Amino acid sequence: MHEYPITEQIIKIAVKHAEDAGASRVKSIKLVVGDYSGFVGDSIQMYFDIISEGTKCEGAVVKIQHVKPKIKCTSCGELFERELLSFDCPKCGGQGEPTDIGKEFYIESIEVEE
Repeated sequence: MHEYPITEQIIKIAVKHAEDAGASRVKSIKLVVGDYSGFVGDSIQMYFDIISEGTKCEGAVVKIQHVKPKIKCTSCGELFERELLSFDCPKCGGQGEPTDIGKEFYIESIEVEE
């Protein structure tokens, strides 16, 4: 349910962007969503379709780029996706530690129609 208020904010930002550009409507919005961000892309899309009705975002396409979480080896610095039940680096065998990769959530671009 926490996707609802964030989707409202995405629409507000996109509508303001369209208005500032003098555009008639928003054609598409590209989001970057990390798998560990806590947001579900399908829920954002569902809420977007409902909340955007009657706004410059109505009918816009929401494109979501998913980012897989990565950890960083404390020995060699390699970034890698963790295997199930393991933090071992595939390059050197050292131990990995969490990073912020995979926690992203932002608007990468907004495409408008003049």
